[in-house]
Amino acid sequence: MLVLEFKIKGKPHQYAAIDEAIRTAQFVRNKALRYWMDTPGVNKYDLNKYCRVLAREYDFARELNSTARQASAERAWSAISRFFENCRQSVPGKKRCDPAPSYGARERAPREGYPRFKKNGRSVEYKTSGWKLLDPKHIVFTDKKNVGRLKLVGTWDLAFYGIEQIKRVRLVRRADGYYAQFCVKVEVREELKPSGNTVGLDVGLLEFYTDSNGECEPNPRFYRNAEKKLKRAHRRVSKKQKGSANRKKAVNRLGRVHLKISRQRDEHAKRLARCVIQSNDLVAYENLRIQNLVRNHCLAKSIHDAGWYQFRKWLEHFGVKFGRITVAVNPAYTSQKCSSCGTVVKKSLSTRTHVCQCGCELDRDHNAAVNILNAALSTVGHTGTWVLDPNASGDLTATLAGANLSGQVGSLKEESPRL
Repeated sequence: MLVLEFKIKGKPHQYAAIDEAIRTAQFVRNKALRYWMDTPGVNKYDLNKYCRVLAREYDFARELNSTARQASAERAWSAISRFFENCRQSVPGKKRCDPAPSYGARERAPREGYPRFKKNGRSVEYKTSGWKLLDPKHIVFTDKKNVGRLKLVGTWDLAFYGIEQIKRVRLVRRADGYYAQFCVKVEVREELKPSGNTVGLDVGLLEFYTDSNGECEPNPRFYRNAEKKLKRAHRRVSKKQKGSANRKKAVNRLGRVHLKISRQRDEHAKRLARCVIQSNDLVAYENLRIQNLVRNHCLAKSIHDAGWYQFRKWLEHFGVKFGRITVAVNPAYTSQKCSSCGTVVKKSLSTRTHVCQCGCELDRDHNAAVNILNAALSTVGHTGTWVLDPNASGDLTATLAGANLSGQVGSLKEESPRL
């Protein structure tokens, strides 16, 4: 699935109509979630049927396209199914799945991972109806929200894809304007010649990552560099009167700063991951639990600022696109174990040099990157060999009394139906 994003150009009344559609989609999602909480045994299809009930009860819900209402109910079910999946997998902090607390005089605090009501929705999604593409640069929405005809600003060419390939259209509101996203069903694959290189990556805070060849990539620290702008924008928001137009403008300026930081971080991770994947046939990295690492309040801001999750996400995406192998290994003892002899050398986080009795002396992150690569190679090194040679397992060999080695093998071939 390919997502193409365009910026929307319209009139103020059209932006207001989009906001109304987003509020309606949020209302449908919250009502579907409440219906699931109050009614036992509800499944995904029951939530879709409930959208028709909401359309009969509320006029503003009827104005939204039926597929958009169903998409909002599917969002609610996505949160529900993710919660149950966390319960089945016993994810730390998200494994309690007892019934939700009912509304009353005294309510318990919502549990971590449990589906919650959405307060500030930012998007509405249409399926294959409710919209019509006039030409590659204009789209019109045909439901009763009166969004109308909008201009699409972007470099993607929608004429290259058929209308039947566009499965979803999503309207998104951000701090710098409104956007339209087209979910296109297309297979994106590119063939690359083998490079003959393998690499292990150890992400960190001093350097963004250090690979098994000793090369380092500097950490850009986008959030740290923009903290002065953020503080200034927060002060301007706090000085404005609540509910005033000036406060809304100040909040929008603050949102634009945050939006720029997130875009810088994501673009940095995307370009770096693409370069790494195209340069190597196998890329190994640590299977880190970011939600557990950020519990350290001393390092939480720096970990979030590094954007390790975005980097891993794009590594796996480009690995599938270019046909490269990406392996996530267990991070246990990758920094403590010696990459030369395998001895565990205990060291604190402040010790940045690995020194072993065997004579190996490397940078701490370089040593960890080599261990990560070795662990990945040991995982995929013997894949498929038993199919080509069943004797590789050692289960079919036998010793015949009074026969030499060639006689044993010949007898085995004659007697074994598998050979």
